[in-house]
Amino acid sequence: MERKNIQKHKVDDIERLPENVRVELIDGQLYDMAAPSVTHQEISGFLFNKIYNYIENNDGKCRVFAAPFAVYLDEENYFEPDISVICDRKKLDSKGCHGAPDWIIEIISQSTASIDYITKLNKYHEAGVKLYWIVNPMQKKVTVWYFERYYYVEYAFGEDIPVDIYRDFSIALPDRIGWAE
Repeated sequence: MERKNIQKHKVDDIERLPENVRVELIDGQLYDMAAPSVTHQEISGFLFNKIYNYIENNDGKCRVFAAPFAVYLDEENYFEPDISVICDRKKLDSKGCHGAPDWIIEIISQSTASIDYITKLNKYHEAGVKLYWIVNPMQKKVTVWYFERYYYVEYAFGEDIPVDIYRDFSIALPDRIGWAE
């Protein structure tokens, strides 16, 4: 069997795509992004609102963004995390975030699980993300990676999950989320 020459892409290639095309770039390879499910959107909206309200009510310096939002880790890695929290405003410009956000949340589906649990986890850790949440609606659990302290904890929906970048903030995903699956 012949090995095919696979073209390596760069961030510039992403920026030349039509606006309605959603892809992520991982180690120079393009990955199509499927439209999110109703449950995915429900979880994303819930988490975004909780985080946004906390930041606004506490005069926070960080900003929260929901997908589609561009995160440029380097020339060969471009992601659109479901939720990104950035505290260093120098990383932000009109295109998105250049460098590692402080906190990233990915809501997985069966088709994205291995990328979110393995590939993105490693890329985010290497880039300097402090806090990484993987929300698994099928198992109703959240895996929280505390990269600065080199450990992770799994929480069930309904449990308070402390937000490590804020001392007095926690979120509990209600069990009722995911009714549409």
